Amino acid sequence: MATGTADGEHTVELSAGTLAYGDTGGDGPVLVLLHGLAQNGSVWRKVVDELRTDHRCLTPTLPEGGHRIPMRPEADLSPRAVAALAAEFMDRLDLRDVTLAEVDSGRAQQVAAFHGERIARLVLVACEAFENYPPGLPGKMITLAARVPGALHPAVRIMAARPLRRSTAGLGVLSKYPVPDEVVDGWMRPLLTDPAIRADLRRYLLGVRHGEMAEAAEELRRFDRPALVVWATEDRMMPAAHGRRLAELLPRGRLLEVADSRTLVPEDQPGLLAGVLRDFVATTG
Repeated sequence: MATGTADGEHTVELSAGTLAYGDTGGDGPVLVLLHGLAQNGSVWRKVVDELRTDHRCLTPTLPEGGHRIPMRPEADLSPRAVAALAAEFMDRLDLRDVTLAEVDSGRAQQVAAFHGERIARLVLVACEAFENYPPGLPGKMITLAARVPGALHPAVRIMAARPLRRSTAGLGVLSKYPVPDEVVDGWMRPLLTDPAIRADLRRYLLGVRHGEMAEAAEELRRFDRPALVVWATEDRMMPAAHGRRLAELLPRGRLLEVADSRTLVPEDQPGLLAGVLRDFVATTG
């Protein structure tokens, strides 16, 4: 069952618990936009503002640390299970001909590889892939912290510290231009204030399995629908070669390189990305 309010805030009951999501509504082409670790759907807010007039944009907040509602304690929250949860979300809302996009994380790759029935198009924006998993030094450090008893909360506090947000030790590695503090606060507040959310994130991180993104990539060789890989030329987390490899292995894939941006292209170049998405949907319909 899904519930919602007039301002676009919605929830839906899924097998793992209650999932919150944004939904612009409307009858236009459907886009489902997935975020990265310790983020929520607001990472796509600028892109959604550009597309909402003629597209239906849905931004589910997956249980990767930026969610506000804890999942059921017994739920499997490994990355592969979270990808299945994203597919369940599309099933429960009966979304059809979906353009599925991701940034930073690799969940859309896993959805397309193993649960791709509702996907008409795939967009991979500067995301973890192949052996870069968890991505970069920050991803490896937070995953290590989850394996050390008592270390995750201090690690989260360091991640959330405002003085680090513009440095390459913090969010500066992900975005070329500063993400507003109020947006980052919204991402990090659940982890800082709710032990149950930290427990969910820990289950996610403990479920990371070496080689699983390479397995998804192999399955994507059979994904026969249009696919677009968008990579930032100044990315410090996601190797440029991975964008090329993804575009080459997807049977109908192509690569677009974006200048003046790091990983979070929806933050650094939202107008350009919105235009790219609009054109991609229109020309592959």
